[in-house]
Amino acid sequence: MATNFNWFLDGAIILIYLIITITAGLMVRKYVKGVADYLVAGRKVDVYLGIASLAATEFGIVTCMANAELGYKYGFAGTSPGICLFFAMLVVGWTGFCIEPLRERGVITIPEYFEKRFGKRVRWASGLVIVLGGLLNMGVFLRMGGDFLTTVFGLPPGYLEIMMTIILLIVAIYTILGGMLSVLVTDYLQFIVLSIGLLSATILILWQFGWDPLVSTLSEKYGARAFNPFHDDTYGIDRIALDLLTGFASILTWQTMIVRVLSAKDAETGKKIYKATSPFFLVRFAVPAFLGIAALHYFSSFGGAPSNAIMALPTFLAVAIPSLLLGLLIAGMLAADMSTNSSYMLAWSSVIYNDLLEPIHKNRWSEKKGLVTNRILVALIGAFLLVYGLWYPLKGDLWVYLQVTGTIYLASMATILIAACYWDRANNWGAIAAIVTGAIIPIGFLIMQQLPATSQIAQELGPYKPSVLAFLVTALAMVGGSLSKPARIKT
Repeated sequence: MATNFNWFLDGAIILIYLIITITAGLMVRKYVKGVADYLVAGRKVDVYLGIASLAATEFGIVTCMANAELGYKYGFAGTSPGICLFFAMLVVGWTGFCIEPLRERGVITIPEYFEKRFGKRVRWASGLVIVLGGLLNMGVFLRMGGDFLTTVFGLPPGYLEIMMTIILLIVAIYTILGGMLSVLVTDYLQFIVLSIGLLSATILILWQFGWDPLVSTLSEKYGARAFNPFHDDTYGIDRIALDLLTGFASILTWQTMIVRVLSAKDAETGKKIYKATSPFFLVRFAVPAFLGIAALHYFSSFGGAPSNAIMALPTFLAVAIPSLLLGLLIAGMLAADMSTNSSYMLAWSSVIYNDLLEPIHKNRWSEKKGLVTNRILVALIGAFLLVYGLWYPLKGDLWVYLQVTGTIYLASMATILIAACYWDRANNWGAIAAIVTGAIIPIGFLIMQQLPATSQIAQELGPYKPSVLAFLVTALAMVGGSLSKPARIKT
C-alpha cells in the first residue's frame, strides 16, 4: 500500500509525543485523592483549560474520518452538522439554557440531577439509557482509529487488531490511573499538537492543489448540491432537522461535553467555556470536510480511490502529505484519538458508578474503594470497545451511525432535562415514558439494519426520519405521561 510514511523519521516524532503524553498523564495521578477528583477534576477547571479540553475531546480520528466522509460525498453541504452544532453551543453558552441550573446543583452526572425531581428509578433508568447509547456510539471508535493508522502506515489489513489493541492500551494506562485530571492535562498537549499538524497539512494541500480546482471538481461531480444541502433533496430537510436536534441535545446532555460544565469552577465559567469553544465545533467539521473534498479532487485526477468512502481521508493523506509533516499530522491525529477515547471511557464509567451502581454503594463507599471501582469500570469499557469494534459491521455514513446511536439517549435526556429545569408539571411518569420511547425507535432501526429480512426496509426508510421521529415522540411522551399522572390532593 502506497504511503509517504517513514518509520524512522515519522515514527520518531510519534514515539516522542507518546512518551511525553503518557508521562504527563501519569504524573498527575498523585493528585487524585477521591472520586470527585477522578471524575470531575475537583471542579477546578478554568475557562482556558476547559476550552482546550472540550475541543480536544470532541475531535478524534473517528470524528475527522466521519466529517471528511461528508465532504467527500456531499462537498461543502457536508458541513451542515457543524453549523448546527456551532449555533447550538453558542446559544446555550450565551443563555445558560439548562447548563446553568445543572452546574449550580453540583451534580456529577445528569441522572443525578433527575433524581432530585423524579426519584431514584428515573435516575437509574436514565443512567442505563445513557450508558447503552454512549457505548454503542463509541463502539466503532477503536476500529476507525485502527483503520486510519494501518492505512497511513501502509500496513496490511491483518494488523488492524494489533493497532486497535495498542491504541486502547495507551489510552487506558493514564485514564485508569489519573482519571479526569490526566485527561485534562493530556488534552491540553493534544490540542496544541493537533492544531499544528492539522493546520499545516491543510495549508500544504491548499498550496498544492489550489482552491479553484477543488471547487471545479465539486461542480463537475455533484453540481449545485455540493454547495446547497437543500438542492434536489440530496442532503434533505429531514437530515438538517436531525442535525439541529442532535446538535442542541448533545450540547445539553452529551456526557463528555456536559462534564466540562460540571467540572468548571462555577456556572459562569461553564457558560464561557461553551461560548468560546463554539467556533471550534464549526472548524472540526469544516477542516475535515475540506480534506475530504481535496481527497475527491486527488482521486478524480490520479485514480486510486478506495472502495469505501470512509477510507478516503487516510488513503489520501498517506500519499499527499510528505514525510515529517505526515509524522506530525499522525501524532496530532493520534493525540486527538487518545483524548476522545479517554474522555469517553471516563464519561460512561462515571455514569455507571454514579448512577447505575448507586443503589449498591449509596455514596457510602470509601474514597479508595470508589477509585478502584471506577478504574475497573474504565478497563471493562475498554475491553467491550475492542470486541464490539471488531464485531459490528458499519453500514451507511459513519456520522449518521454516530447520530442514530446518540439519539438512543439524546432524545430522552434532552427532553427530560428541559422539562426538569423549566416545567413544574413534569413528573416521573413523563420521564419514564420519554426514556422508553426515546430508546425504542433508534434501537429498532439499528436492529432492522442488521437483519436480512428488514435491511431493505431500513435502507428505503433511511436513518433520518426515524431519528427525528424519536425526538418528536419523546417530547409527546414526556408531556402526555406527566399530564396523565393524577395530581396529589392536598389535605
